[in-house]
Amino acid sequence: MTWKNEWTKWITHSELPSQLKKQMSEMTKSEREDAFYKQFEFGTGGMRGELGAGPNRMNIYTIRKVTAGLAAYIAENGAEAKKRGVVIAYDSRHGSAKFALEAAKTLGAYGIKSYLFQEMRPTPELSFAVCYLRAYAGIMITASHNPSEYNGYKVYGEDGAQLPPTGAGIIVMHMNKTENELLLEVKDERGLLRLNLVSYIGENLDQVYLDYVKGLQLNNDGVKTNLHIVYTPLHGTGQTLVPQALQNAGFQHITIVNEQKNPDPNFSTVSSPNPEEAQAFQLAIQYGKEKAADLLLATDPDADRLGVAVKNNRDEYVLLTGNQTGALLLHYILSQKQEKGILPDNSVMLKTIVTSELGRAIAENYGVETVDTLTGFKYIAEKIEEYKRKGTKTFQFGYEESYGYLIGDFVRDKDAVQAAVMIAEAAAYYKQQEMTLYDGLTQLYETYGYYKESLTSFTLKGKDGAEQISRIVNRFREHPPTVIAGSAVKKIEDYQSGKRINLLTAQQERLDLPSSDALKFWLQDGSWFAIRPSGTEPKVKFYFGVKQGTEKESEERLREMETNVINMVESIIY
Repeated sequence: MTWKNEWTKWITHSELPSQLKKQMSEMTKSEREDAFYKQFEFGTGGMRGELGAGPNRMNIYTIRKVTAGLAAYIAENGAEAKKRGVVIAYDSRHGSAKFALEAAKTLGAYGIKSYLFQEMRPTPELSFAVCYLRAYAGIMITASHNPSEYNGYKVYGEDGAQLPPTGAGIIVMHMNKTENELLLEVKDERGLLRLNLVSYIGENLDQVYLDYVKGLQLNNDGVKTNLHIVYTPLHGTGQTLVPQALQNAGFQHITIVNEQKNPDPNFSTVSSPNPEEAQAFQLAIQYGKEKAADLLLATDPDADRLGVAVKNNRDEYVLLTGNQTGALLLHYILSQKQEKGILPDNSVMLKTIVTSELGRAIAENYGVETVDTLTGFKYIAEKIEEYKRKGTKTFQFGYEESYGYLIGDFVRDKDAVQAAVMIAEAAAYYKQQEMTLYDGLTQLYETYGYYKESLTSFTLKGKDGAEQISRIVNRFREHPPTVIAGSAVKKIEDYQSGKRINLLTAQQERLDLPSSDALKFWLQDGSWFAIRPSGTEPKVKFYFGVKQGTEKESEERLREMETNVINMVESIIY
């Protein structure tokens, strides 16, 4: 297709909503080309992008098109799959509730049942609901932690996990058969309710899910009543479940950041609703100081990511990275289970290829195997399902550096509700020993070494940006550096070709991972860096990891590597 033909098709469509028609009339030529030159693509987190008109934007027509692809995928699997149906949830973003209903109306046109949450709910509850209701698939309308002008569409399989590339590929194949998304049929909501092709769900399912979360507790003593927590849902879905989950676990002193309590699609109190960023914690830190809180928690709009802030040894609140929170959770879970004699011999911990190596060191200390997966929690979920089916390994914990954690496998995606309860329990455990989580983290570093990590992203928008991102990755793939910041590159892992190449011995090994456009470089001194284009944003990401004997040495080494690699990237871009 050409963008001009697509533009004409849309602007002349007689039933195009006036809001979309107005947006089209106000677009510049470059905006028109970007919105109409291609259809949305599935990435690591499904389909995500800016709201607006065009096949490369989030609107009712792109929602209908991808849902029609999903419907065809379900129909291929027979009448039973259609009867089992699809669970649909949504977050607090612009258009989320409308998009969720459009998905249900599209499925209804194919005779497929929908279980539609009546109000916004977190992503992990959607994952749970798919399994609990024995649905065949799930849809989550969310753009996670992206800015307010974004929305998105995640597809889940019958195991409650985001679809792997094979399933997503089938949906895309069916999407491509749709010649004109503007003409796709949808059914009327009232008619679907009469035919029992739409059922609304909500609070009853909340209680079942919360009971499962409560069952994860490892310690249920009175010290929890002394822990003071400040929590902010950042205007998102976390408010529906996180406070109740904490109360169910025995935490009594929970203060909600009032200005960020209610849904707000503009996320008006933050520049970005991302708990990975310090500005998202500004109000929570103010509340923390007023309440002398031990622990500050923040969830992103769909409550799958959790940010944590704690007091350091200068009595100042500091934000933990996803790697640090993950290490604390892993250590707490494994140490408590070992102490109680409930840690199985075949235990396994799962992490992504760009997640800190500190987790591997901790797991090894407890006799727990570490398995690496590609970036994207669906790959962690895929391994959980494999181990459960074969009965070979017992899942204990899964995490990724981007603030995603999973403890109980009754959910098959990252779960900030579970993580909030468990990190609060860990904080209470340390407080009983007159320590903070920061003290606990320092103890881990002193035991295993000072692991430090960082992430640098280059945002390159539009068609030209996509070409630049491809050029950057290909340059590192085709002309890999041999020395980084004074240390020789020892081996390269190319996840696209599925090869690990040892540059010192020229030996090659196969990687037991699906193909992915990513590279990882291991240096002689044990440091590493990785490159991958984002699957959901117009970015190319560079991840760095080091381990040195002291914190200062690690920070210095990290800065050296970052500077060296970033200079290489800028020479390619500019």
